[in-house]
Amino acid sequence: MAVVAVPAVEWVKTTDGRSGITVELPGKAEVRKATVSVEGSHVEARVYGLDTADGAAGFSVHDMPGDRYPLEDDLQRFLDSYMVNTAEPLSSSDVRKHTVDGRAVLDARLTSEGGGGTSVGFTRLIADDDHLVQVMVLGPEAKEKALKAMHERLLDTLRIP
Repeated sequence: MAVVAVPAVEWVKTTDGRSGITVELPGKAEVRKATVSVEGSHVEARVYGLDTADGAAGFSVHDMPGDRYPLEDDLQRFLDSYMVNTAEPLSSSDVRKHTVDGRAVLDARLTSEGGGGTSVGFTRLIADDDHLVQVMVLGPEAKEKALKAMHERLLDTLRIP
């Protein structure tokens, strides 16, 4: 039986120019800039994302103090925004709040039931002094193990100056 070699994914260090926050992503990300409304305030944000063989991966940086609002509220805004943009519900479970490197973080498992089947993923919201940072992966339920490993690598390579 022949063994087929699977090409290795080239991980690319991706830096948000405004904040200096870096994450290694499994490929070259596209950046989308946006102004989002957060409780009546306009917040500048940049989203670095890409599609992979296992699903979507990326991170976002919001130019606001990360502790301005409770991380649980930030997670709910993200879930609501996903529904508005995709017309598919996204829910969270296994929500855990703790600290990493002295920063408040909130980790959650994500699930979406859509026309294409069940999607699962993982997210971490990080409250930094000047930014709210989010790291996320999402893809088909059958790829959950690969998505979890990808998410862990993203978190391992995340650097906030």
